[in-house]
Amino acid sequence: MGVHKIRMPDVGEGITEAEIVEWNVKVGDVVKEDDVLAAVMTDKATVEIPSPVDGTVKEIMGEIGEMTAVGTVIIALEVEGEGNNIPDTPKAEEAPKAEEKAPEPEKAPEPKKAENKPEPKKAPVPKPSAVKAQTGAPRAEGEKPVASPAVRKRAMDAGIKLQYVHGTGPAGRISHEDLDAYISGDSAPVAVGSGRRPNTDVSETRVIGLRRKIAERMQDAKRRIPHITYVEEVDVTDLETLREHLNATKKADQPKLTILPFIMMAMARALKVQPKLSSHYDDDEDMLYTYGAAHIGMAAQTPGGLMVPVVRHAEALDVWGIANEVQRLANAARDGSIKREELTGSTITLSSLGRMGGIVSTPVINSPEVAIVGVNKVAVRPVFQNGGFVPRKIMNLSSSFDHRIVDGYDAAEYIQEIRTLLENPATLFMEV
Repeated sequence: MGVHKIRMPDVGEGITEAEIVEWNVKVGDVVKEDDVLAAVMTDKATVEIPSPVDGTVKEIMGEIGEMTAVGTVIIALEVEGEGNNIPDTPKAEEAPKAEEKAPEPEKAPEPKKAENKPEPKKAPVPKPSAVKAQTGAPRAEGEKPVASPAVRKRAMDAGIKLQYVHGTGPAGRISHEDLDAYISGDSAPVAVGSGRRPNTDVSETRVIGLRRKIAERMQDAKRRIPHITYVEEVDVTDLETLREHLNATKKADQPKLTILPFIMMAMARALKVQPKLSSHYDDDEDMLYTYGAAHIGMAAQTPGGLMVPVVRHAEALDVWGIANEVQRLANAARDGSIKREELTGSTITLSSLGRMGGIVSTPVINSPEVAIVGVNKVAVRPVFQNGGFVPRKIMNLSSSFDHRIVDGYDAAEYIQEIRTLLENPATLFMEV
């Protein structure tokens, strides 16, 4: 019997490491050639690692959530014959690293740890007693605890909410002694007749995979990009009338139209007024790449988190063509069949929460792009027209721009052009 070692594969595009997000096998499992051993994530695409041989899982080296360099051995299979005879060099190299990370010198600072960490780590120490005292319900809503400023400050410093502390003074006044009793766990809980109890459960969820990638990208975008957000309301009454008519008369093979394909058409058209909004800004090289194409990223919520499929060349598609792409990409994102190339290359992004779109939002730019258009919900509102109020369907656009590249005037001109196109929907279908 031999051992066949499998390394973290090189998935291309200059990727040097990937995150292990799922193991499909465990030690002792018998696997066949092409069985999926694990799933790893690079950027926003998940790649499955198949077994190249038949064998039995002998050892698993990678942990879920761990960033692993390309070429590192992550799993070993026991196979018939000699195996692949991969040298143990990577593993031998890792051993000193592991020792360097946790040698005796590392443990030597333990006194230091004991001095510095108790404060942050044991800051919650009053909380165990607080939890004991919180087994009863707090004061009734609106009932304010009575206490002196000194008691209030001391409670605030200790992280204690006074509505849980029983006061023994006149009118339920809370004294320092009451606070001491509460901290020691001897305080009687405040009782009310509702029968409700505070929920003190705490759950821990490790942030890995797509959610971690989203967190990293959002943090990087907010840290590097000075955002400017511009909000404008759009009267979509006529557009909604047209949309309903097109849906009522559509062919059987045509998808049902939402408002998004119309907005994408307007975004692509409006780039003629402000072409630099279809750009990537490389702030390391101080280079702006402006694209003639309108590759519109479409922020889509999936069971695993946010993905941004890309409708390519929206400037060359009609409303039905865009609708087909929106539907196809959204379905692929949700069922996990979307390809990596369908998640990259956007030059401007559209973000929509549909009916939950609220009144105003502040979307985060999808770096290295310089603009994102946010769609809020459509609502019927009274609008003053021709001497009286009439009901109109109004929708807000909340859009963010990279202020290093896009001035306020440019942002406003772009959104106003979109507004004009949507409020006069026939112009979307005119050749210009």
